Amino acid sequence: MKNKNSKRLDSIKAAHEVEKTRSSSRMEDYLEIISELVELKGYATTLDISRYMNVSAPSVTKMLQRLDEGKFLEYEKYHGINLTKKGIQIAEGIRQNHGILLEFFEILGVGYDTANQDTEGIEHHLNPKTIKQLRKFITFLKANPKIIDNFKNL
Repeated sequence: MKNKNSKRLDSIKAAHEVEKTRSSSRMEDYLEIISELVELKGYATTLDISRYMNVSAPSVTKMLQRLDEGKFLEYEKYHGINLTKKGIQIAEGIRQNHGILLEFFEILGVGYDTANQDTEGIEHHLNPKTIKQLRKFITFLKANPKIIDNFKNL
């Protein structure tokens, strides 16, 4: 049986598999932005993505090529960008996670801007089990508004 320190070291190690996590988080950020742009404007362009991601157009092009290779989107240089079914599923999952976290932080009484900023920082890093439990906890709190009221009055 592992002791407490050993378990903590294992969890730190798992949390710091940075390159894989950072790369997939970045890809998810792109899918999320593309999805939002398509919903807002009906299409997404490299320039739009560049502006919202605060990265250079060549960086966007490079990532779009990677996402195209991964079958997350259909990308033709100088043409529109469309998410595939696979890309849409991932973007929708991120959107749902975002909504759950945002709602949780707002219940905690964190202002919207801070809640949104914190959500963007962690939405890609939570285990699906954690998101599922947060969703259940939020549902429980909303069904028992006195608990929320008591918490806000602390």
